[in-house]
Amino acid sequence: MNIGITVYPTYGGSGIVGSELGRELAARGHNVHFISSTLPTRLTELNERVHFHEVEMMSYPLFEHQPYDLALATKMATVARSEKLDLLHVHYAIPHSISAILARESIKQKRYVPVITTLHGTDITLVGADRSYLPITRYGLQQSDGVTAV
Repeated sequence: MNIGITVYPTYGGSGIVGSELGRELAARGHNVHFISSTLPTRLTELNERVHFHEVEMMSYPLFEHQPYDLALATKMATVARSEKLDLLHVHYAIPHSISAILARESIKQKRYVPVITTLHGTDITLVGADRSYLPITRYGLQQSDGVTAV
């Protein structure tokens, strides 16, 4: 399979779990494409089965904060098309599941790419507890083709 994985690239749990999962999937013969703002810290080497696609942020004076979630969705869609991804596996509901769903929807006429969302602790304890994020978090989970939890 060709699998796209998105994680926060830091030392946190989602980066560690996603990176280790990707490495193990590659060791089992799958092609894994990490899509993130920077190379995940736990991902120490790339090879013929482990690839990295950097989400590039444009600098535009109108935006006080660059829209990472939209840039991520664009990169996910681009990689899904160019690498013929069979699956997008995202770690963390916000913004990753929303970006993946937007990417999936933007290319669905050419190919359908299922989205699997893996929840981590702070998805529930922080984001899930903030009522302003509840509707979009719920939507992301309901629109995912599968949901797992660490």
